[in-house]
Amino acid sequence: MWALYRPDALAVWQNPVVRERLKWYYLVMRDEAPAKYHIAARIEAPADYKLLGDSELWKLHDKLGKAFDDEWSRQKERPDPSLAKKELPQASFLDVKTELARRQLKRCILCERRCGVDRTSRRGACLLDAKPRVASFFHHLGEEAPLVPSGTIFFAGCNFRCVYCQNWDISQDPEAGAEASPEALAAIQVRLREEGARNINWVGGEPTPNIPFILESLRILARRGVNVPQLWNSNMYLTPEGLALILHVMDIWLPDFKYGNDACALRYSVAPRYWEVTTRNFSVICSRGEDIIVRHLVLPGHVDCCTKPVLRWLAENCKHALVNIMDQYRPEHLVVKLDRYREIRRRVSQKEMDEAYMYADSLGLAWREVSR
Repeated sequence: MWALYRPDALAVWQNPVVRERLKWYYLVMRDEAPAKYHIAARIEAPADYKLLGDSELWKLHDKLGKAFDDEWSRQKERPDPSLAKKELPQASFLDVKTELARRQLKRCILCERRCGVDRTSRRGACLLDAKPRVASFFHHLGEEAPLVPSGTIFFAGCNFRCVYCQNWDISQDPEAGAEASPEALAAIQVRLREEGARNINWVGGEPTPNIPFILESLRILARRGVNVPQLWNSNMYLTPEGLALILHVMDIWLPDFKYGNDACALRYSVAPRYWEVTTRNFSVICSRGEDIIVRHLVLPGHVDCCTKPVLRWLAENCKHALVNIMDQYRPEHLVVKLDRYREIRRRVSQKEMDEAYMYADSLGLAWREVSR
């Protein structure tokens, strides 16, 4: 039935640009290649990895990451979907990731707020403790065409404080949703995949604070032989440590690139050093040639200060990215309540959108391929 509502989700795969730039995701989506977490789960690690201190465990992680990259390169050349059914080693690269992520909960630096909070005893800057909260999960038909139907899992909590957040009722409420164990997250993924989801879409709120639980759920899927592409739908405000933990398990990236400067990021999302942090993380993803669709939400009055710098950076540093230039901004949350944000208390104009589109065209960006 979804194809009647989104026929473009089928037609998009006739586009050679999309097929080439999302080649890995396409193979995993069709069960013609193993999801990356299956590869990570079959890179063997020492059985006593849990006895290592943090620094030594990170060194082991980096060493295993090189072995992963070698195997991933082979899989891209000659995909072997049967890997998802092969026996698991006693300990694996995925196990090492999960252990490192779990240790983060004692002094959390998964995101660049670096609050250092012991989330096993109190909430961090993300408003979350050591229990993930799922606000909803369903087949999302409103995402970019290559992703539909997307098995979306919405987490509560967020490390941003966007004054225009459209999901403020879950992102800013620490009690939103219901607690979900890693086993429950795994069961949700199985159900969504069995019902036809093309991917598992981790979003919120923000998925970054939930990295430990996501990794644990992937260990369960790996043991069960369930194959489904993993999609990271995020503000990309991760630390290098946070990014490293998910780098080898995400098959496709759907990040926001919100602002073209630090001043706007601080004013509207309370996000210090935004440009430095996000471009650093985008550089890691783009340098690896990962499958990626970048979202940029055009804000009213911010074409010159935000939209153009973002698009220019992508054209210069992430040439293979598909870019979704979004016109969905609407005044929400604090924007409609506080007069100090009145400059963005309107919808973006068609003139502003046309200017953004023309600028993207002048840079040679592939943005038309994923727009509805």
